[in-house]
Amino acid sequence: MLDLPLGLNLRIAAEADTPFLAQLYRTTRQDLQQINQNEEFLDAFINMQFNAQKTGYSQQFPNAIYWVVELHDLAIGKVTLDFTSDLVHLIDFAIDPKFQNKGYGQAVVQSLQMAAQKVAAPLLISVAKDNYLGVKLYKQLGFTFDASSPSAMYQRMIWYPESIKQYSFS
Repeated sequence: MLDLPLGLNLRIAAEADTPFLAQLYRTTRQDLQQINQNEEFLDAFINMQFNAQKTGYSQQFPNAIYWVVELHDLAIGKVTLDFTSDLVHLIDFAIDPKFQNKGYGQAVVQSLQMAAQKVAAPLLISVAKDNYLGVKLYKQLGFTFDASSPSAMYQRMIWYPESIKQYSFS
């Protein structure tokens, strides 16, 4: 289990968390909110995107672990991780906008860095290129850009634990 400060906790996501996760997806996808359509169409479209993301993750990362981030038992975010033999991949990470800029996201990522340190594996993330606050946070926490980022919308960033930095090529 991860050691989290600030009253934070991670618990395995359950089917009962789907409404919260769908709402979190909605609030963190400001790009979808800009679509000029009626509310009913927009709701259906965002739900379709949420379900497509869930299906895509389960197919691409069949061994991923899905967590809900809680603050004193209140769900405030999500973390999706995939552990391979040589990498910890932070597939998806979101904190409800009402709880951002309070240090919670930083605390979660730092705890993930400690977990990666324990297994002597780099921590890899993909961040939207227009997510300037996310990029700033990850840079502050020691992440560097991975030159092999294949996506036009996302860039990969990687953090190497001290125990393996001497072997990295970044």
